Amino acid sequence: MSSSKKKSKKKATSAFPFKGFVVLFAGLVVLIVVILWSSLFKAYPVEGQKQMLAIDDGDTYSGFIDRLAKEDKVSFPVVLKLYQKFIIHDSMKAGVYEVHQGMSVREVMQLVSNAENAQMNRILVIEGTTFKQLIAQLKKDDLVTKEVLNLPQEQMLQALGIPFSHPEGLFAPDTYFFAKGETDKKILTDLYKRQMKALDKAWNNRASGLPYKDKYEALIMASIVEKETSLDSELNQVSGVFIRRLEQGMRLQTDPTVIYGMGDRYTGNITRTDLRTPTAYNTYTNNGLPPTPIALPSQKAIEAAMHPDNSNNVYFVATGNGGHKFTASLDEHNRAVQEYLTVIRSKN
Repeated sequence: MSSSKKKSKKKATSAFPFKGFVVLFAGLVVLIVVILWSSLFKAYPVEGQKQMLAIDDGDTYSGFIDRLAKEDKVSFPVVLKLYQKFIIHDSMKAGVYEVHQGMSVREVMQLVSNAENAQMNRILVIEGTTFKQLIAQLKKDDLVTKEVLNLPQEQMLQALGIPFSHPEGLFAPDTYFFAKGETDKKILTDLYKRQMKALDKAWNNRASGLPYKDKYEALIMASIVEKETSLDSELNQVSGVFIRRLEQGMRLQTDPTVIYGMGDRYTGNITRTDLRTPTAYNTYTNNGLPPTPIALPSQKAIEAAMHPDNSNNVYFVATGNGGHKFTASLDEHNRAVQEYLTVIRSKN
């Protein structure tokens, strides 16, 4: 065999690893393109030509991406999270955004990182929160124009045209949509009018013989009921217990009123000393209702305050497994307390 043929064969042999590398590299590029296209550049799922996307205060990209992945609306969620971390850097901004058909997932992620892109402001007022928490929420909201939030409480109520000396309980909890840049005065006025409308309707259709002097006392009761149970099915039962206590001259003895009266002193635990320390809101030391509501009650809680159940129960205690056990006598109540303690011990 001649030397020229040997060289030709050697060249052909050395070319194979290079060609293999090229094929491997090309395949890797194609794979990356497919992954990017299936994640970042995939069309965001839109029903119709456009739809509104609501982002709440505290929502995160991680949770948003996980939800889309769980609903099979995006692929390769880890790629989306890396893109947010290294490219967007910023957090999601609360608001309501208009998403058009054909927009990519990447474009939507960029859209919700800037509050200036929001079309509307979504304000979520959770039942059972306090007026103080509502004000703090509005103060943090960059899409709310501030006019009255920083006024002293009395001046704020005057500016809002509200004929009460205390704001607690006067604003309806719900999910609201306001124009971007709406004033705090307009927002609070709308929430107040809605709460008064619900209160008037419930008062006009209330059960007979209730121990309230006026509808404001019913609102106070509604706030207590709201704080005592998170189950809609128990609202009328809780209302019945406290109304019967009022009728029988018993003290309400409800912890949420004590906690409200403690104000900033409350750090998550309530002690026997707290229960014995007099405040205007301590229903362990005072007879009757507290002087004002203790939270923002929902319409369901207001209705429950006007329509208590028809049982004889004057006690209730948590079951330890969700919900409460309602009883009519102290002996039954003490047994229910022991049952609750047994459940708690079994879980520790």
